[in-house]
Amino acid sequence: MYEPNRSQPVARRSGRTPLPHRSRGEELDIQLAGHLSALLALTDELGLDEPAEEIARQVARLRGAPPVRHAGHTGADPAELHLRAHETAARALLVAASRADTAAAILAASRMDAHTAALTLTAAS
Repeated sequence: MYEPNRSQPVARRSGRTPLPHRSRGEELDIQLAGHLSALLALTDELGLDEPAEEIARQVARLRGAPPVRHAGHTGADPAELHLRAHETAARALLVAASRADTAAAILAASRMDAHTAALTLTAAS
């Protein structure tokens, strides 16, 4: 049968207040900024300056500060970079749609289209 708890909750016993929790919207903003930051790194690696600036503006809007950018290049295969960028943009699009962030969703969709076109050109040659 049911027996009631005889002790206080752990948060009260420890004497500390519970950790602050973020709202679902805040969590989605953090995820979206992370995906866009990863996309920014790949876009910088590909040397696409104009799209990189657009992505950087969105990351700055979400984080409230400009993103840290790394200028080092790995020398990875461009086709592989385009594929990874396409997948990362798709993740960003999913989170942006969930967050109802139209600007980020449009940006992510346009980057997906651009990377798809680049992959098609790479495969054709």
